[in-house]
Amino acid sequence: MHTPKDSRTVMTDLVLPSETNPLNNLFGGELLARMDRAASIAARRHSRRIVVTASVNHVAFNRSIPLGSVVTVEAAVSRAFKTSMEIFIDVWIEDRFSGEKTKANEAIYTFVAVDDTGKPTEVPALIPETALEIERFEAALRRKQLSLVLAGKLKPNQATELKALFVDK
Repeated sequence: MHTPKDSRTVMTDLVLPSETNPLNNLFGGELLARMDRAASIAARRHSRRIVVTASVNHVAFNRSIPLGSVVTVEAAVSRAFKTSMEIFIDVWIEDRFSGEKTKANEAIYTFVAVDDTGKPTEVPALIPETALEIERFEAALRRKQLSLVLAGKLKPNQATELKALFVDK
């Protein structure tokens, strides 16, 4: 059994001119690549396996990230299923004068652990500890159920956690 802090990955880097668009802000694709790398490391730390990106479930580009910014990408496993893991990613930018960090973006990725032949393999369970980890852990199951319903792999009446959001008790 692992906790989210066991997989926590923090990557800090500078935004360089070659990574910016004509408005001198970080390209969205560059940020996606940074998030994918951090999420990959977090998934690998949790599973101790080869991991592959299964999906990018959510990305919110809430703030632009200007040229010269110090960007920190923090990733951790938010829930482990049988062979897949949801990774929650927070992106922070640092004020160059005060050093204060402001949340700029967030994303949720799904990775699958595989063996040497590329076959999905089981991953350890995850035990959330903090209030935020518990919140993300519980929401991960609802997100998975919604994804399965939309893909036609789960009947809506079987999505118990998701259904609980809409049905009065």
